[in-house]
Amino acid sequence: MSITRHLALIERLCSAEFPAEPGRSDAGTGGPGYHVAELQTSADFWEDDGTRREETEEQYEADRDALSERLAERWGAPDVISLWSVQDRSMDGEDIPEPWAVLSSHVPDVHLWQVDGRWVALGVSQWDKELPFQLVALITEMDPP
Repeated sequence: MSITRHLALIERLCSAEFPAEPGRSDAGTGGPGYHVAELQTSADFWEDDGTRREETEEQYEADRDALSERLAERWGAPDVISLWSVQDRSMDGEDIPEPWAVLSSHVPDVHLWQVDGRWVALGVSQWDKELPFQLVALITEMDPP
């Protein structure tokens, strides 16, 4: 993990214009009011007995925590919030705004700061147990639900 590179990307996206339409970007994905940066991505786990997956999950959480510590030096301690209730509300039919609806479907919790009118969230993503982990950063003007 390159903390310096990740910090530079997060800072760039904090001041960048948001895309007019949802789609891929040089950093990951984006849309009206948000950027999602894919900071690092693991290998998949299709042929794993569970050992490598567990080790990788622990490493990605440690990487998130290390990056969070560096961001805390700049912005103060983050709020750590669970996104499980957001996912449950979305599954129950509540209209959750993007990017929070999709994020809650693959990121269980985030470290969250409010910086210059934008929200910055850092989390570990995994869509399913066989799929890769990702360290992701979200920059959005949409308040957390």
